[in-house]
Amino acid sequence: MSYVTGKAIKELREKRKITQKELAEKINVSDKAVSKWETGRGLPDIAILDDLSRALGTSITELLTGDLRENENQAGNMRKTHFYVCPICGNIITSVGQGTFSCCGVTMPEQEAEKCDDDHMINIETVDDEYHITINHPMNKSHYVSFIAYVTCDNSELVKLYPEQDISVRLRKKGHGILYAYCNRHGMYKKLI
Repeated sequence: MSYVTGKAIKELREKRKITQKELAEKINVSDKAVSKWETGRGLPDIAILDDLSRALGTSITELLTGDLRENENQAGNMRKTHFYVCPICGNIITSVGQGTFSCCGVTMPEQEAEKCDDDHMINIETVDDEYHITINHPMNKSHYVSFIAYVTCDNSELVKLYPEQDISVRLRKKGHGILYAYCNRHGMYKKLI
């Protein structure tokens, strides 16, 4: 198990443009204690981690893992949705902006979508006011498409798929966006619509 590093504390403190003394006052410790943490000569007590994370503007998880993330998508444009998939159970988390998420005791990797290839070609047919999505892809228990998602600037829709099910999904047209498909073996693919 990892614990808070002095490097993470110093990096976050400097990013917030506060001194060791100002941080110490916010969490009710001495500035010498903060100095010891940052130089690796001591560690903060677990009882003050909540106060420390709030004072540094981060989560306890980020403090403990050292995986510091900053959401650069303050406007919340849905087209900048990030997908995280648990490699063990297949749970799916979506977020507008980056984050750190865990499931089944592991940190969920962020999925990076690639353009469709011949084995993962997303076929789109317009039927009235809907898109009819099909993919010619195996759907057995060891190799299948887990979900399809349609993301526009102000909306997202995700359809969960299961092995031995046909890949035939209807989604209401909502304008220009990105269509994603996630293969359990090869990762995420996307197509602009």
